[in-house]
Amino acid sequence: MDLLGIAENTVKIILILGLPSLLVSMVIGLIISIFQAVTQVSDASLTFVPKMILVSAFILISLPWIGENVQSYTKDLWDLILIFGKQ
Repeated sequence: MDLLGIAENTVKIILILGLPSLLVSMVIGLIISIFQAVTQVSDASLTFVPKMILVSAFILISLPWIGENVQSYTKDLWDLILIFGKQ
């Protein structure tokens, strides 16, 4: 694996780890927007506070999975450092 492959894997890991939180945020935003359209309530804190709380809760719930992926990727990088160091 070369430097370009390492960069490509890094971007993949970033997307895999960030995408679920982004999707949760988008779904929550859509639900709140529908609620605001139906009730005609337009308050800025109505969109921010629930989204912040629910996305934070989702990140806390998925933290073991995120940590496992980061740990696995870091181990792979250290293994690559050892391989490149021997050459």
